[in-house]
Amino acid sequence: MQRVLIVAITLFFVACGQNYTPKPYGYFRVYLPAHEYRMLDKEMPFRFEYSNAASIVERTQLHEKYWFDLTYPQFNVALHVSYKTINGNFRELTEDARRFVYKHSIKADNISELAFSNNEKNVHGILYDLKGNTASNLQFTLTDSTRHFLRGALYFDNVPNKDSIAPIVEYIRYDMARLMESFEWKK
Repeated sequence: MQRVLIVAITLFFVACGQNYTPKPYGYFRVYLPAHEYRMLDKEMPFRFEYSNAASIVERTQLHEKYWFDLTYPQFNVALHVSYKTINGNFRELTEDARRFVYKHSIKADNISELAFSNNEKNVHGILYDLKGNTASNLQFTLTDSTRHFLRGALYFDNVPNKDSIAPIVEYIRYDMARLMESFEWKK
């Protein structure tokens, strides 16, 4: 009995002698589906491949045709896509898109631009990658510079935390690159 008491007292003093260190915040594990794609089958002046994990939700805006959201419901995120016909306003459209991107510079740690060009399909654009706790982490523009202009911006439907959304942003960045590479104008 004495031995048990001595062991218990020793363990009590040894266990209480260590400094407490708080555990860091943890994030839920995100299960990302395999990258599989299908072709857009809507009546629009363009076509592209998009992820099977996403769905198309059409938006009806006053006087705007071919606006839609590419939503990923399991991630609570949507890629807002808008289309405009170029009518001598190419510079205005490109500057407007650029201004939307750089509005996020207040929260962004870095904004990088990756030029995209497919001369065979006459598709040119820019992929904007915004690092940090920004409202939109990825944006892009695609155009033929004479008739068509398409813009997309990724938005999470929650407060951004770059650490917790990083795997989802990487997943969707891959899908967005596939969208841009497979994109073509119908007319």
